[in-house]
Amino acid sequence: MEKNNKHLSGSVKTGVSVSRISLLMAVLFTASSLTFTSCRKKEKEEEVVEDTEQSTATDNNVAESFVADIESIGSQVSDGGSLSTYKMSGSTGMGAIETSTCAIITKNWQTITVDFGSGCVGRDGRNRSGKLIYDFSASSSGALHYRNPGFSVSVSSQNYVVDSYAVNIGSKVVSNITPNAIPAGVNPGTNLKWSLVSSVSIIKPNNAGTITWSCNRTKELTNTSDTLCYRGQALAIDWTKAIVKLNGSASGVNARGENFTAVASNLIRDFNCAPDPVARPHRHPFISGTVIYTPGTRSQRTIDYGNGACDLNATVAVNGQVYNVTLP
Repeated sequence: MEKNNKHLSGSVKTGVSVSRISLLMAVLFTASSLTFTSCRKKEKEEEVVEDTEQSTATDNNVAESFVADIESIGSQVSDGGSLSTYKMSGSTGMGAIETSTCAIITKNWQTITVDFGSGCVGRDGRNRSGKLIYDFSASSSGALHYRNPGFSVSVSSQNYVVDSYAVNIGSKVVSNITPNAIPAGVNPGTNLKWSLVSSVSIIKPNNAGTITWSCNRTKELTNTSDTLCYRGQALAIDWTKAIVKLNGSASGVNARGENFTAVASNLIRDFNCAPDPVARPHRHPFISGTVIYTPGTRSQRTIDYGNGACDLNATVAVNGQVYNVTLP
C-alpha cells in the first residue's frame, strides 16, 4: 500500500513537470511567432516606404528653368537686341527706354532694368512681376555686349515672381569666356561660351517650402557658325535662332530640407523649338541632356530630357523605376 502511494505521488509530480514544460514551450512558440510576425511587418513597412519620390527632382527642373530664363533675358537685353522671346509685343532694338505689353526696359549707362510691373504674361506663357537688374560695369574695356569676350554682367532682383514662385537672387554673374582672338568676320572659328555662377532662393507657392540653389555652369552657343544666329561681333545675336548647351554642377537645399547636388550634362535648349507654338511660341524647354540629382543620403535621381524631340516630356529614374513627367 505504501509503495502504491509512493508510485502515485511520483506520477503526480511527473505530471506537473510535463505541464510546466508544455506551458514553457507554448510561451516560447508564441514569442517566436510574434517576433517573426513583427519582422515581417517591419519588412512590409520598409517596402511601403521605398524611396520613389520625384517631387524634389521636379523642383530642381523649376530652378534650372527659372535661372536659365533670368540669364537668357539678360543675354538679350545686354546684347543690344530686343527682348524678343519674352515680350508679347513692342518695338525691337535697344533704346534708352523700350516699352511693351509685358516689360519696361530702361538703360542707364551700364545698368539695364527689366520691369515686369505688377504682373504680365510673356511670349513663353510665364507670368512675371517685379524687376531684374543687369549691371555690366565690371566688363573688360570695350566689351560692351553679351557677345563680346570679356563681357561680364551681375544680376539682382526686386520682388521678382514667376508663376507664383518668388525668386530671390543672392548673386548671379555671367561672364563671356570665349577666347579674345575672335575674327571680325561672321564665323569666329569657335563657339561663344559663358561662365554662369548663381545663388538663388525660390519660395514655392502655397507654403510648399523653399529651394536654395547655387550653380557653377558653362553655357555654349552650339550653332555659333550659323550666320542666321551669330552675325559677327558688330551685330546682336538673333536668340530666336540659338541653340545653347549647359554643363556643370549645382547644389543647395530642397523644399524637404535636404542638401542636394545636381550635375548637368549637355542640357540642350533650342530656341527654334516651341512645343506649344500658338499659346506659348517662346516656351523653349530643355530637349536633351541629363541631370544627376542626389537628395541628401537618398538614392540619386536621373532626370532625362530626351533625345532632342521638340516636346515637354522628360523622365525621372529612381531606384530602377522610371516616371514620366511633363515639364512646366
